Amino acid sequence: MSDTGEAKEDDFVLPFQVGDTAVRGRVVRLGGAIDEILSRHPFPHSVNVLLGEAAALVAMMGAALKFEGKLIFQAQGDGPTPMIVADYSAGGALRATAKVVGDVGEAVGPSLLGKSHIVMTIDQGADMERYQGVTPLDGASLSQAAVAYFDQSEQIPTAVRLAVGRISAPGEPEQWRAGGIMAQFVPGEGGARERGEEVLMSHDDQDLWDRANAFVQSAEDDELLDPGISSETLLYRLFHEDGVRVFDRQEIRADCSCNSDKIEAVLGRYGEEELSDMVEDGVITVTCEFCRTPYRFDRSGARLAE
Repeated sequence: MSDTGEAKEDDFVLPFQVGDTAVRGRVVRLGGAIDEILSRHPFPHSVNVLLGEAAALVAMMGAALKFEGKLIFQAQGDGPTPMIVADYSAGGALRATAKVVGDVGEAVGPSLLGKSHIVMTIDQGADMERYQGVTPLDGASLSQAAVAYFDQSEQIPTAVRLAVGRISAPGEPEQWRAGGIMAQFVPGEGGARERGEEVLMSHDDQDLWDRANAFVQSAEDDELLDPGISSETLLYRLFHEDGVRVFDRQEIRADCSCNSDKIEAVLGRYGEEELSDMVEDGVITVTCEFCRTPYRFDRSGARLAE
């Protein structure tokens, strides 16, 4: 493939395969979607960076879902930011939020969470059993923590690079951007395995994977964030020696699943006294933790007309 003339749109995941090998991966580029998600929250800069990384990671992982469902990434700890949550729904809906309870100071990355663990949940719908994996959050970055998760929970050789920052185009205000690339060694036909089994690599496989891993780690932040560098160009730079094929893009959008009907149903479970304690200035106001949309209800928990 050529490294010129490619589309440079934002807010998508681009799957790829290195030549005809078992190395497959995805690139994510988030512009307006991540700016909309992060700009809704009054979080410190370092928290927004970590939250943006979580959103980029869950988008890359969730884009691999083969069913109508949701992938939920949650990290919980005992630090000044004890929780971050990001989820991706089939079809490209992405949202994320965090909880900040103390002064984050100079903390960055996973240190914001303190001693923590990752919970990955695959929700296949109300009639299907959830799959959940829990691992300690190891590593100095979320990229390293993700690799450790796959190593411990899925036992799939994985490489991840993530980047988040604020960038301004000429004549335009600064906006949040996020980007990422992940690659995995996924045996194809004849190499299928059950979850949890070790991947058996030949010497040539190991050399191939080591090279692919090194190429992923060599991706620079500006290559992941600069809207002038397309995903196709990035992949060509990294893997042109082995060849690289790309597949259909999957669009991503900032989209929250909250609505007044769901909240009204929750309020309906409370008694009169509990509802009374929620009333301020004559109404009950519930604000979504993800998108910060406020919903208003009367003293009985009934929805008020807008």
